[in-house]
Amino acid sequence: MVPVLHVVAPVSLSLFVFVLLRFAYSRWAHGAKRAPSARLPPGPKPIPVLGNVHQLPMDYQEKTFAQWAKLYGDVVYAKLFQRPVVVLNSLRAAQDLLEKKSSKYSDRPRLILLSELMGWDNVITHMGYGDRFRKHRRWMHDGFQSKGALLGYRHVQRRETYTLLSGLLETPADFVNHIQRWAVGSIMEITYGHRIHSMDDEYVKLARNATVETVLAGSPGSMLVDFFPVLKNIPTWMPGAGFKRNAYRVRDLVRALMDAPYNMVKNAMASGNARPCFTTSLLEEMYARNGMTLEEEDDIKGAAGVIYAAGTDTTVTVLTTFFLAMVLHPEAFKRAQEELDTVVGRSRLPDFGDRDSLPYLECLLREVYRWHCPVPLGKPFSTLFITSLAEDIIIEAIPHNLTEDDEYRGYRIQADTMIIPNLWNMTQDLSLYPEPQKFLPERWLEMSPQTAELANPRKVVFGFGRRVCPGRDFADNSIWLVIANVISLFDISKSIDCYGHEVTPAPEFHSGFVSHPKPFACSIRPRSEKTSDVIAQAHLALPVAA
Repeated sequence: MVPVLHVVAPVSLSLFVFVLLRFAYSRWAHGAKRAPSARLPPGPKPIPVLGNVHQLPMDYQEKTFAQWAKLYGDVVYAKLFQRPVVVLNSLRAAQDLLEKKSSKYSDRPRLILLSELMGWDNVITHMGYGDRFRKHRRWMHDGFQSKGALLGYRHVQRRETYTLLSGLLETPADFVNHIQRWAVGSIMEITYGHRIHSMDDEYVKLARNATVETVLAGSPGSMLVDFFPVLKNIPTWMPGAGFKRNAYRVRDLVRALMDAPYNMVKNAMASGNARPCFTTSLLEEMYARNGMTLEEEDDIKGAAGVIYAAGTDTTVTVLTTFFLAMVLHPEAFKRAQEELDTVVGRSRLPDFGDRDSLPYLECLLREVYRWHCPVPLGKPFSTLFITSLAEDIIIEAIPHNLTEDDEYRGYRIQADTMIIPNLWNMTQDLSLYPEPQKFLPERWLEMSPQTAELANPRKVVFGFGRRVCPGRDFADNSIWLVIANVISLFDISKSIDCYGHEVTPAPEFHSGFVSHPKPFACSIRPRSEKTSDVIAQAHLALPVAA
């Protein structure tokens, strides 16, 4: 789970909030009389105070945004309360604005609850665009984009993949738990040099507690402060200030998450026992400059702390979606298996060097990304949840923020507009993907190389511009290695019920910021009696230092 923002405004809020909203309405009405005419992008008609919040459903908001696109075009203007929002429903619009004009569109809205009250202010995903953001971005690039860094992580990726394979062999019904263990184990070691043995690891618990409590503390009324900043100044003893008391409680958990593994690495370095990792590399860089300031130390804690949140939930979702797709589409699974048998054989496991020789497997992975976008409205970081006054309506999005007035296609987009990319709609684009709801790896073989590159879902699912996921190459390589090894060693098929009948799972996914497949069962069986030996040999072949 990742840090999440909740905005909830139920009917039962105090008279104080009612008066505040009346005040906001009077300001809106006064401003509307004076506002100069401007040609804004088309969109649904807002109402006073609420804007368009009341028009959004509880679940699957990306589909509502897609319906708006059919009515108004791929660039849709709306309002959340009185905050202007532009929803981008096409890849072209997202690239035109978020990439080609990234200097204007790389900011974040002010996140009062999450950053200023809860203490998530030192993570890159919530920072405004500026010098501090650029410093963190450079660190992330050096740690996850450079060729040397990616090669240095391969021994961890291999070992954690082989551990996952062993888990599937021993308890295949727990495949989702094994995937979670794989994701967390990889990230913890690469970030902090810390190897976990189970999900009960103390540092894993710290991360889980901080992120889960962040979500829970965003319960009714909490995020209204982001739309009405004056609420930040309410004394904690005042009725209606529960959001602030909860935020301060969560702040202690966030601080523990940042401090504990960081101090573990510092102590290991002092004793000469630290393993190379992202945190040690940053500490060594600072020490080489004759020490560091408290601000730099806080930056390192935040840069490391956000990697756990960014690197686990979505990779788990992608791999779980892979298993579901293979159960439902055995023909695709068998074709990939035949390709692996031909190219790699059955006597060893696939490795990174085999990737370029497995074109159908590459198509299959692309289709997993496209068939179900893991994060429908943006990459997995700061999420904005809004609930209307009238009913429990939640908007799930990761907004960019426009820093200055802009013009696009003859429309004016004013400064301080939130920009929401609808990634789900981009991966369902009929003009690029005929029959988009079908899982068809072959579609990529039928495209010209130019079209396939233009439509590559990796250009969508990892985000855009200067907010693109810095760990995208690491994540993609890790997922590929697992998929290749699982297909090589195991058969995946439908489960059998107590009456001997096959059980066909429904291709259903939870609504949410990260859209997980709904629970399903499947059969995972080793292809050979020698599977255990092949996995054991792969483990033994790993370098001793790994």
